Order: sequence, then structure tokens, then C-alpha cells
Amino acid sequence: MKLADYFNIAGVFRVGSISDNPPQGKGINLDTSVMGADYRAFVEIVFENRENIVQSWHLDGYAFFLVGMDGGTWTRDSRKQYNLVDAVSRSTTQVYPNSWTAVYVALDNVGMWNLRSEYWARQYLGQQYYLRVYTPVKSVRDEYPIPSNALLCGRAQGRKKKHPVISTTLTF
Repeated sequence: MKLADYFNIAGVFRVGSISDNPPQGKGINLDTSVMGADYRAFVEIVFENRENIVQSWHLDGYAFFLVGMDGGTWTRDSRKQYNLVDAVSRSTTQVYPNSWTAVYVALDNVGMWNLRSEYWARQYLGQQYYLRVYTPVKSVRDEYPIPSNALLCGRAQGRKKKHPVISTTLTF
């Protein structure tokens, strides 16, 4: 995913391929799930668990603030009980059976990041998506280039890695 994003390889993924509000009773969607977000934005993610097992969710590249959790179904009124004073920061959270968990994420890390179920069988079946945090500015301040020793595979194979010249001067 990251190589396709970095080299702008068409046809690998489509930003906006999943809806903010999941459709009810629809069939399988055969697409790579990618949501777009702007660099330095602030987003709310709500996990709902309608099953009888505890689910764990992990977001690569970020720590998020756990602001709320409760039994039942999340509604807009659920925000009234969020802890906005001293929320706990973490990169993995649990969603208890027949419950919901809400997190806030400050998007201060440009790139393509995987949000996934830690339950491998569910992850394999698609309980994951990619969050593409984008900025039009190409700067090593915001995102480092792909390492020179990175293996390029698939449709990225044979492409030239772009490496900006970074000079440093030490003065004493």
C-alpha cells in the first residue's frame, strides 16, 4: 500500500472506498479499504462490537485518546459522556461484547497507516482499513523518504527511489 501511494501507482487502492457510515445488510465489498484524511486534522473513530467476544483494535503510526466506551449502540448523544479532560493515550484499544469504544486521533504523521483488528482471523477477512494521511507538501519534516535499502516489489519493482539531498553543517 505504501509503495503504491509513494509512487502513485494507479489501480492498487482508491481513497474513499469505504463509507463513513457502514451500509446495513449489504453484501461483500471487494476493495482495498482506504480512507483519506488531511495532515494535522483531528478525527473521531467509533468501534462497535455486536459480537460476544472482546475485540482489540490497533492503529499503526499513532497513539490515540480513548475518550469513551459503553454498552449498546453508539449514538451522537454518546458524545455527552466522553472524557475530554484526561483521556488515556494508547495505540491499541478493546471493544467489549455488545459495546462501543470511541477514540480521538490527532493526525500529525503523514503516510499510509493500517487500522486493524488484532484478531487475526478477522483481520484476514477484512476487518481492517488504511488511513491515508495526506499533505500536498513533500518535505522530510513531514514524512521521510522510503529507505534506500527498501525492497520494491510488485508494480513498484524497478522504480527509482527519490531521495532529497539533506545537508547538515556543524559549527562549533
